[in-house]
Amino acid sequence: MNSRNGSAWVNGPGAVIAKYVLLSFYGYFTIGLTLAVLPVFIHQRLGFNTVVAGGVVSVQYVMTFFMRAYAGHIVDSRGPKPAVILSMFCFMAAGISLCLAFIWASSPALSLALLILSRLFTGCGEGMVGASPVNWAILHAGEGHTAMAISYNGIATYSAMAIAAPLGLLLANNVGYWSLGVLTIITGLIGWWSAITKTALRGARDAPKIAFLKVLRLVTPYGAGLALAGIGFGAISTFITLYFIYRSWANPAICITGFSLFFILGRIFFSRSISTYGGLTVAIVSMVVECIGLLVLCVAGSHHLAIAGASITGLGFSLIFPALGYEAIRNVSASNKGAALGAYGLFIDISLGITGPLVGFVASHFGLNYIYPFSAFVVLAGLLICYLIKRPAVGGYTG
Repeated sequence: MNSRNGSAWVNGPGAVIAKYVLLSFYGYFTIGLTLAVLPVFIHQRLGFNTVVAGGVVSVQYVMTFFMRAYAGHIVDSRGPKPAVILSMFCFMAAGISLCLAFIWASSPALSLALLILSRLFTGCGEGMVGASPVNWAILHAGEGHTAMAISYNGIATYSAMAIAAPLGLLLANNVGYWSLGVLTIITGLIGWWSAITKTALRGARDAPKIAFLKVLRLVTPYGAGLALAGIGFGAISTFITLYFIYRSWANPAICITGFSLFFILGRIFFSRSISTYGGLTVAIVSMVVECIGLLVLCVAGSHHLAIAGASITGLGFSLIFPALGYEAIRNVSASNKGAALGAYGLFIDISLGITGPLVGFVASHFGLNYIYPFSAFVVLAGLLICYLIKRPAVGGYTG
């Protein structure tokens, strides 16, 4: 009996999905390594202002935006495996660029250019790996496990960042900035090897395909809510280090860890609420919690309370992506799910892409103490959009 139960667990949908979303872990581990390091390095070491620092970080998300459609096309036509393999090559290239940028830190303009190149490679890698492991997992486990696949993928990505962010600071301070580039290259190699050893799968190729722009239109209402909610996460991941320095607090990376930890706990304990109460209801409640966390962060009088605020924000943001994603793709055919997930993912790219310059502008013109009240206001706007989408659904609209 124990043997059969163990075999069932190993071959069950959760274990199958975990094998694929581990690929997302590798990709987002490389992203998380520099989250708490780059803004400070650009602002304090290279001497550029907060707008430039935020803009360089956001270059990644601009590139990710442009790669989403291409990645969706590859997934739907050739399967997820080629997209994942290409993403790992991009992460390795990003690591090489990082090494060179840190080596030539004595030439600020050249170092900044290399950092931008690294962010472009990272954005390309994120765009290719963002939805590909999820599709791979769905193809193996079945469409009935779509919500589980999306939730598990989020656990993989944010646990990766929870580990990588403080590790990146530790390595930068005790080994040297160059070590971040080296570890990025090694992680990309591990991810590449993991991908090539897995069986290639493809969806139904005889089913009709929908033009990407039409798919984009279908998911836009839900994506808009996601984009506005993502500003809270973007403001924490990009500016929490500078905010802690401004408040003379230590250990800013713990905020990213706290955010990510509670994000993971939210996915583990509350993901079933999406199918029970509906994606829009869960998204609305989640945005309320996210706003509370951001407000706690902005009124915090100590770094302990700030960490608590970031953690509450992570709990709130936890279910927004799968909740709205569940609503966005549930009426899309299997042959178009790669494009639908890619199109939906565009909105978090837009969100994180504009967060750097937008919140950087708020910080430069009004002060760093205004960035989290501003972020909470934007998340409230996302909550309003979700409420407006839900209203016709209550009256009988289901599309």
